[in-house]
Amino acid sequence: MKRFVEGLDRGQSTLFPASLDEYVTEDNPVRAVDVFVDSLDLDRLGFVGVQPLETGRPSYHPGIMLKLYIYGYLNRVPSCRRLERECQRNIEPIWLTGQLAPDFKTIADFRKDNGKAIQEVCREFVALCRKLDLFSEASVAIDGSKFKAVNAWDKNFTEAKMRRRLERIDESIARYLSQLETADRHGDAVPEAKVERLKGKIEKLKEEIVRLNAINVEMMKSEDKQISLSDPDARSMATSGKDTGIVGYNVQIAVDTQHHLIVAHEVTNVGSDRHQLASMADQARAEMVVETLNVVADRGYYDSQEILACEAAGITVTLPKPLTSGAKARRSFWQAGLHLCCGGGYLSLSCR
Repeated sequence: MKRFVEGLDRGQSTLFPASLDEYVTEDNPVRAVDVFVDSLDLDRLGFVGVQPLETGRPSYHPGIMLKLYIYGYLNRVPSCRRLERECQRNIEPIWLTGQLAPDFKTIADFRKDNGKAIQEVCREFVALCRKLDLFSEASVAIDGSKFKAVNAWDKNFTEAKMRRRLERIDESIARYLSQLETADRHGDAVPEAKVERLKGKIEKLKEEIVRLNAINVEMMKSEDKQISLSDPDARSMATSGKDTGIVGYNVQIAVDTQHHLIVAHEVTNVGSDRHQLASMADQARAEMVVETLNVVADRGYYDSQEILACEAAGITVTLPKPLTSGAKARRSFWQAGLHLCCGGGYLSLSCR
């Protein structure tokens, strides 16, 4: 094929094959990840498996798994199964792990078993940023983001959800009983199989009521009157869309305004940001090791007590006041009435 850029012949052998290192450029971010992880004392940070066992199958070194975890975070690959595939086809994780390809279960177990140690790695990264003088501005932006949990909507219960579900079951039972009464009036004209099927549905619904009542007892014992069956820590939270929500977590993040580096983060199961401002601002100030701090947030964080706590701690907060008035939100004004005394009566003047 003339006049086209041609690739190499796949079957062509080379006398001196290229090394793996040649496929990754010098300014590739994975090189920074590699150097950063190699500089950490993983045993001191609390990682499991730093000291290998004398017997059994050899395990992956926690440093290799941590590099892969950070790679997934930087490239928005949170899925363990996707990370497994990336290790088999993407040159960057292949270079980073030395052509190792741990399976998804190994990656998931590493995350599960080393949660606190990974938090300590985040602190080490913030400390490195301080040494490099990347936080000289002492200014952060705080915001929250909803993350969906591995918990189906039907396996999360609140008082309102429980009430609606029991009402629907009662309606279904009433409908099936009505159909049974109709079948009894028609006698042999209705097939016996249909009658047995209706009775079976009623029995299953009664069993479901017993199950839901047991769940309701456990739910009422919780502090927020809510329970999730698959992920006990997850909570039902409203989102920005009308009549929408997710079962998950509210992740609070403080980001440096100059270099956009995450200074502090916290995972909560409280859906509102209203009472998170002072806590996140104080964490950010502690991590940046500064006396005063400028904080920017949106109106979802507006709370007088939180702002007062920040002011007392030497933290200057900039955020808009929420539109609590429906008239202001509609861009209209309140009607003002002016009453003047005229002789024995009143003259009413109104304006908008």
